Amino acid sequence: MSEHANNPILSGPALEGLDQYHSVTDVFHSAVSRFTQKPAFTCMGKTLTFSDLDRLSAHFAAWLQHETDLVPGDRIAIQLPNVLQFPVAVFGAMRAGLVVVNTNPLYTEREMAHQFKDSNAKAILILANMADKLEKVLDKTDIKHVLVTQLGDLHDAPKRWLINAVVKHVKKMVPAYSLPSAVGFRDALKKGASLKHTPVERTLDDLAALQYTGGTTGMPKGAMLTHRNLVANMLQARSAIGEHLTDGEELVIAPLPVYHIYTFTVNCLFLMETGNHSLLITNPRDLPNFVKELKGLPFTGFIGLNTLFNALCNRDDFKQLDFSKLKLTISGGMALTKAAAQRWEETTGCPIAEGYGLTETSPIVSFNPNDAIQLGTIGKPVAGTSVKVVDADGNDMPFGEPGELCVQGPQVMKGYWQREEETRNAIDENGWFHTGDIAVLQDDGYIKIVDRKKDMILVSGFNVYPNEVEDVVAAHPDVLEAAAVGVADENAGEAIKLFVVSKNSQLDAETLRAWCKKELTAYKVPKYIEFRDELPKTNVGKVLRRQLRDQETSNAP
Repeated sequence: MSEHANNPILSGPALEGLDQYHSVTDVFHSAVSRFTQKPAFTCMGKTLTFSDLDRLSAHFAAWLQHETDLVPGDRIAIQLPNVLQFPVAVFGAMRAGLVVVNTNPLYTEREMAHQFKDSNAKAILILANMADKLEKVLDKTDIKHVLVTQLGDLHDAPKRWLINAVVKHVKKMVPAYSLPSAVGFRDALKKGASLKHTPVERTLDDLAALQYTGGTTGMPKGAMLTHRNLVANMLQARSAIGEHLTDGEELVIAPLPVYHIYTFTVNCLFLMETGNHSLLITNPRDLPNFVKELKGLPFTGFIGLNTLFNALCNRDDFKQLDFSKLKLTISGGMALTKAAAQRWEETTGCPIAEGYGLTETSPIVSFNPNDAIQLGTIGKPVAGTSVKVVDADGNDMPFGEPGELCVQGPQVMKGYWQREEETRNAIDENGWFHTGDIAVLQDDGYIKIVDRKKDMILVSGFNVYPNEVEDVVAAHPDVLEAAAVGVADENAGEAIKLFVVSKNSQLDAETLRAWCKKELTAYKVPKYIEFRDELPKTNVGKVLRRQLRDQETSNAP
C-alpha cells in the first residue's frame, strides 16, 4: 500500500517470474515436461495425463498446420462446454500460433453470428449438440474450417460409443444438421498423428485470446488478451493462491465453464502450470450427478460462485461428502454473500476466499489471503497490480471514500478488438483501466465493492448488457419501448427485470419471454416483466435505467 499526497493507491507485492516465459505455450511445455505422468484433466470418468495433453494437442496443432490454410495470428473459435476436448484444442491452437476465441456453447444463432463475424474467426471447433445453429449462420461469417466433436470423443471405446449414442439417440440432444465440409475432431487428431508439428514462436506481446465481454451499449466486444496478460495473471494467481497448494498433488473441482475467463485462467493456466489436477464438470446444473461425481474423491480445492455454493449446501447428499482434504475454496464471478460463505464453511469446514476480476484484466485483480479472509471485501491487489478510485471528474479519492475502481498491471488487456474509441474510453493515457465498479479502498489494504457504475447486470457471474436485451425485446411488433435493469436476487445475485410499454394490451409476460428465448441465451432472458404506460426519461428522451433500478431497490422488502 502506498499513499502519496492526494494520490492514495493500493499496490500488491512485486510480480516475479514473468521473464521466465515467452508465451502461454512456453508455460505449457514447462508443465508437461515436469509433470509428465501426473493427471491433468478428468471429465466423466476419463483422465488425461500431462503427457496425453502434450501428445493430443501436438496432433491437433499438426492438423491445423498441414490441413488448413490458417497462419499464426488467425482466430479459431472454440465452442465447447467442460469436456476434455477443450484443453486439447486450446493448447493445440496456441501451439499452431492461433488466437483462441472462447465461445459460450449456450449462445443463440444471433449471438454466434455476431461473435464469429466480429472476431473474423476462420475456423471453429464446435460440439455436435449446437452444430445445427452453426449451419444456419455459417454463411454470415468468415469461417472456412469447421471441426465437430461429440461429447464422448476423447473417451475410450466402448464407453465413447455409449456416451455419444445416449446423447444423440436417447436424450435427443443433437439436432440434425448439415455441414458437408466439416471434419470430425477425432479424425483431425488421427490425421495429425501422422503429420509433423512445427513449433511456432510467439512473444509475450502477441495476441493469445479474444475473450468476449461487453459494455452498456451494443453487442459484446472482444477483449484482446496477450500472452503477457495471461502468463502474468497465471503468476499472479500462483502468488495469491499457490502457497496453499502443493505442486502436482492437488485435485481441484472445476464446475464453472472453461470458456469463461475465470476458469480459463485458473484451471487451464495456473493449475496446469503447477501440475495440478482439474476435474471438469460438464453440466453443473445437474446437481444430483454433480454430487455423485464428487463422491469418494479426495478433492482439495473447489472453484465456484455464490449461486453454486448456495445450491450445493441445500442438498443432503452434498453434506454427506468427505471434505477432510478440502483446504481451498475460491469464489469469483459475482459477489459472495456472507450467508453463502458461512453456510459453506459450516458444511465443508473450509472458508471461502473471494477474489475480484474482469474479462479485461485476465481476470484476477484482487484476492482474499486464505489465512486472513475479510468477508464482504474482494481482498487485496495481487502481485504487480495497483488500484485506485476516482470521482466522476477523474480525481483520485482518498481511502474510505467511494469512487470508480481503476486498475493498472500487466494483466490489463491490450484493448478491445477493432474498437479504438471504446479502448480509449476504458484505458486512460496512463494505463489505468476504468472498471465501472464503485469501490472503497480501506486503509488496511483491502478493497470493498459498493456499487456498479455501469448498467451492466451480473447474473450468476455472467455479464448481461441491457441494450442487447432491449434490442431483442424492441423488435417484437407489440413493443413500443423497453428497459432492462438488474434487481437483487437471492440465488443469482442479480436477476433481469424488464419494463415494457406495449402497443397491445393483450401482450403478456410469457409471450415476451418466449420471444426472448429464441434470441437470447437463457441467463439473458428476463426473470421479471412489468408493463407500464411510460418509462422515465431525461429531457432528451433517454430512458433512465438508474431511476427504474432505484425504484426497485426502494420497493424491496
